[in-house]
Amino acid sequence: MPMRDPGTLRVLDTGLRRAAENMALNRALLESHQAGTSPHTLRFLRFTPSALVGFHQNVEQELRTDYCAAQGIDIQRRITGGGAIYFDETQIGWELYLDKAFLGTADMGAIAKRICEAAAAGIGALGVDARYRPRNDIEVDGRKISGTGGAFDGDSIMYQGTLLIDFDVERMLRVLRIPAEKLSDKAIASARDRVANLKDLIGELPSFDLVRKHLAESFAGAFGARLQWADGLNDAEEKAFAEALTEIDSPEWIYQHNRPASDVPLLEAVSRSRGGTLRVGVSVDPGRERLKQVWITGDFFVRPRRLVVDLEAALRDTPLDQLEANVTGFFERHSAEMLMLTPRDFIAAIRAALESREASP
Repeated sequence: MPMRDPGTLRVLDTGLRRAAENMALNRALLESHQAGTSPHTLRFLRFTPSALVGFHQNVEQELRTDYCAAQGIDIQRRITGGGAIYFDETQIGWELYLDKAFLGTADMGAIAKRICEAAAAGIGALGVDARYRPRNDIEVDGRKISGTGGAFDGDSIMYQGTLLIDFDVERMLRVLRIPAEKLSDKAIASARDRVANLKDLIGELPSFDLVRKHLAESFAGAFGARLQWADGLNDAEEKAFAEALTEIDSPEWIYQHNRPASDVPLLEAVSRSRGGTLRVGVSVDPGRERLKQVWITGDFFVRPRRLVVDLEAALRDTPLDQLEANVTGFFERHSAEMLMLTPRDFIAAIRAALESREASP
């Protein structure tokens, strides 16, 4: 395994790409970093119009697929958890691929603070008063200009952020499946007031090269690292990218968490916790008082990625009075990394869905 220079931060600009290519690059760079075939990396990226759901989300629940089709907006699934978002050329994305030794900690709160403060300083160098707001936003005068988030995979972390340049909030709202009242003129104006575009703040469309330069220099300063600007991926990363793209650029990947049909009534609930939002659907065998099937989607972060699929499988045919014991036992048997999420949150979400059966006439 090649040695990684702990004092060097490689900078990649992968340009304007389709969502499938950007998601495949996410996987390739994260897996290559974990394997030791990638150096510590700062990647800049941009998207053609794209609607992205988190890894655990249901496309039909989160997006207006008819609007996306009519507008030529790609639909894709991220390799990480989190909520549905809209990307296009009016945003700049940045990503860091680092390890716990480089960061000096495995505490996600401390990592987010350090990275976001560095990003805010880089944005501030463009002439705006950007500040980090816990847990993971960067604001200018109380208005969001950048959202961020990260996930560990073994010792490696991928931490991502976006910078709003000339973002169309109304288009984002029409892509997401949200209540109709949020699409009123008043609601759209209110949403615009809560975000800040760099173009509006500095009075002109900024040079991408300048944005990239200030962010890269700020990250290098925060980590005491030397910048190494690169022309492209190395051979190992190119191979990993091609393999990832084959899987990700497919309907099977995109729609994998869409709920299949069931021959018994579906009970549903949305449960919110410090770790995110869980959407649960359950079908119950009424004669035997057992869970026939459980579907879990939502806006949350867990590792490994297939953990939720394994939990769903483990809960099939579970007697209702053994739900808590079976969920607890599952997490005792499986190693899991969860960001502020606990087994109790899964139990509470499934219980909420079951209680909707009792509340129905």
